[in-house]
Amino acid sequence: MSSRDALAPAPRRSAAPERRVRAPRAARRGVTGFDLLLVFLGNVVLVAGLWWRGGGLADLGTTGSILTSGGRLTGLLGTYLVLVQLLLLARIPALERVAGFDRLTRWHRINGRVALLLLLAHAVLITAGYTLTDRSGLPHEVWSLLTTFPGVLTATVGLLLLVAVVVTSIVIVRRRMRYETWYFVHLYSYLGIALAFSHQIATGQVFSGNPVAQVYWKALYVATLAALAGFRIALPAARALYHRLRVVDVVQEGPGVVTLRIGGHRLDRLAARSGQFFLFRFLTRDRWWEAHPYSLSAAPDGRSLRITVKALGDSSASIGQVRRGTRVIAEGPYGAFTAAARRRRRTVLIAGGVGITPIRALLEDMPAAPGELTVLYRAIDLREVIFREELDALAARRGAELHYVLGDHRDPAARGVLGAMHLRQLVPDLAARDVFVCGPPAMAAAVHGSLRRAGVPRRQIVTEQFAF
Repeated sequence: MSSRDALAPAPRRSAAPERRVRAPRAARRGVTGFDLLLVFLGNVVLVAGLWWRGGGLADLGTTGSILTSGGRLTGLLGTYLVLVQLLLLARIPALERVAGFDRLTRWHRINGRVALLLLLAHAVLITAGYTLTDRSGLPHEVWSLLTTFPGVLTATVGLLLLVAVVVTSIVIVRRRMRYETWYFVHLYSYLGIALAFSHQIATGQVFSGNPVAQVYWKALYVATLAALAGFRIALPAARALYHRLRVVDVVQEGPGVVTLRIGGHRLDRLAARSGQFFLFRFLTRDRWWEAHPYSLSAAPDGRSLRITVKALGDSSASIGQVRRGTRVIAEGPYGAFTAAARRRRRTVLIAGGVGITPIRALLEDMPAAPGELTVLYRAIDLREVIFREELDALAARRGAELHYVLGDHRDPAARGVLGAMHLRQLVPDLAARDVFVCGPPAMAAAVHGSLRRAGVPRRQIVTEQFAF
């Protein structure tokens, strides 16, 4: 094990023949990504079928009717995607196993924007179509829709709420907001969806006189509500009662960094793995209503869960004030950033900032022979390094190579840090290894690009981003 400033070139060594990691054959077939895709596309076809059965293709005689028909289709598809939006982050185990939380988050972001565009198109097309058909002025038609059509006013309010949620979810906007503000605004998406429901059934042409269509549409809402209630409320509450989680230790690791150890009953039944995270809700007077994702910073031992938090916002800054004995609700474990994602024995673990937390846990118990693990820890200077003594000890015990990659990214001298050339200097057989990357979004994206330029296949790169 070597622990040094990784700006210096690493000695070259010959790469040992690579041993593939074979995943154990499943005893039974579980839900696959193809199954989920079939369900998603099947419902898209059914939703489009509602529009067609409601006269979507027949009612195309004039410009006004074409716009109105297009508005109905975009409204149906947009609403369906909004329900999918809720399901993507409903903590459904089958989705978590197939895709992992990081990929679900990306799908959630893309799907949300597409859904909003479809709903905005629905509002514009319907208004324009009715205006042309009625041969009235736009202000008059807007006023008529809001005041005479059942549910249109509440649906408009719901649409505005969804616009606010999507706008505040854009990364560049969220970074200017307090997490607590963003979280509170995000809750309004549920209200927005509820406000639009009555409008769809009451005024939707595809549902008028079609009880089968009404039953199907209501079933979509009921299934979504059941998934949210079951996996976001009932299951965490049941686990909290069974495991009886409490904070048992609070340790200040350094300025703005605190470690909490959480104990409870039969924690081995959580089946948590190194690299995974939980959504923790600390039941204090001012923080009981919000949950935050924190990765395990030590390999789970069945008796306690350890997390390490850096003060990046109001909530994370107040974690150090949590007292021993505080009750905790934990949703999880989540994430596919585990040893199960490996394809090869030789592995590189790359961390940036507080992203060292899951990397430290993986270093502790990832199956590997001496010399098969390399850790690259990116930090501005040694004062920013978390767990230095633990990392040095773990690397020595595991026979892992450890590099502290130091330097301020604003310094021109550090521009090549963790670039393709630098990575190949540090790990000459890089392209033959799996690479796990965890850190802030900008750092993770930059390292991912460097790895690709260094010849690492995309399938060998496993990422986890730290962003709220």
